[in-house]
This record gives sequence, structure tokens and C-alpha cells, in this order.
Amino acid sequence: MDEIDQSLVTLLAQNARTPVATLARKLNVARTTIQARLERLERNGTITGYTVKLNDTVRQNHIRATVLLQIEPRAAPAVTQRLKTYPQVEVAHSTSGRFDMILRVVCPSTKNLDEILDTIGAIKGVVRSESLIQLATKIDRAI
Repeated sequence: MDEIDQSLVTLLAQNARTPVATLARKLNVARTTIQARLERLERNGTITGYTVKLNDTVRQNHIRATVLLQIEPRAAPAVTQRLKTYPQVEVAHSTSGRFDMILRVVCPSTKNLDEILDTIGAIKGVVRSESLIQLATKIDRAI
């Protein structure tokens, strides 16, 4: 990705619905150039989709937690498959260090969060878990 591609992705991360003509104007290139770059970035898998980012008011109706998992050796694939079945698990990252996996869990209530944490902790292969409730988002530069 060159500088124009990087700038294009940055603008799309801010608002994925920005019209191609507006993107071209902001980047000082032809609209057809932006269209061709978008098609190339989609085709080569750099851009895999477009999404909606909810504002803090809407997100406040949910409880978010970071869940740290310690997993038995060689159990990660089975644990990951099981985690995929829980819609409350938004993201799962494998990690190095004391914990083997970090999850981002989103629930509509503390009751639901408590239930899913118990369920995750009971998965065969999970040795130990630690949960951190997210209180407020201070910085969000996620693309």
C-alpha cells in the first residue's frame, strides 16, 4: 500500500460511506483513480468489508469485558471453535505471555455477562480466566 492507499483507508475508517467523489477531492486525485484503488484493495483482500461504528450513547446499553484465558496445551483449536458459537464473543486474539487468549465480550446486562463468563470458564481446555469490565472508551483508533 502506498501513501494514497493508506490515506484512503484512513478516510474510510472515519466514514465508510464517504462518496468516491469526496474521497477523490480530499486526496486530490481523480475519482476513477479512487474507484480503481478501492476495487484493487477489495480484490486483493486488503479491504475485506465495510462496517458500522456505533456511537457511545448506543454502546452504553451494553456491557463490555476483556476476558483473559489460560488454555491447556494443544486445546486452543477446540476452545476457539467453541467460542465461535457464542455471539457475545466479538473478538478473540491468541497471545503470548501469561494468558493464551484475549476475548472481547459484549452483553446486554450484567446477568448475561455473568452467565457467559461462567460458560466460557467451563469450556474443556480452559484452565483459568480473568475478566476486566470496560467502563469507558478513551481512545478508539480501530480500523
